[in-house]
Amino acid sequence: MVPLTSLAAPIALSAVIVFIASSVIHMALKYHSNDFKKLPDEDAALEAFRKLGVSPGDYAAPHAGSMEAMKSPAFVEKMAKGPIVTMTVSAGGPLNMASSLTYWFVYSVVISLFAAYVTGRMLPEGANYLTVFRVAGTTAFMGYAMALPQQSIWFKKSWGTTLTSMMDGLIYALLTGGTFGWLWP
Repeated sequence: MVPLTSLAAPIALSAVIVFIASSVIHMALKYHSNDFKKLPDEDAALEAFRKLGVSPGDYAAPHAGSMEAMKSPAFVEKMAKGPIVTMTVSAGGPLNMASSLTYWFVYSVVISLFAAYVTGRMLPEGANYLTVFRVAGTTAFMGYAMALPQQSIWFKKSWGTTLTSMMDGLIYALLTGGTFGWLWP
């Protein structure tokens, strides 16, 4: 068993490496550039949301509100007629990348902490690189990628976008596993 304090270096460094890799993926490789589609008349849609007073939050339309209401003829008709919408609305204002990047880095540290915890409980000091790589990498993959399909299953997010994001999660997991294997005490 390896204490978390002995794994501070791989925890911190793997989060930094994942942060850099995600920056390269999103700024240089640009394969996420088609994750979202533009509305046919974006200006009219945004104006309609403003007029409706749609505040920040997660929305679904049609929205039943209860199991009983899902059986109502009006709800069934709305579902059949379409479209069905799930969306997240954010407040207006300048794009705050610093805040998002800070949250992303903290998230990466948390995943590395879980990878360290699981790997440190399963393996002793001096464990070989490949064993450490597999355990830490698998744990990191679960953190970065395995919850993403829920968005496609339940909220109909594009499977292409989900699978591409899961591929990113695999890259982050491989980098995390490699860092832990390299710096394992």
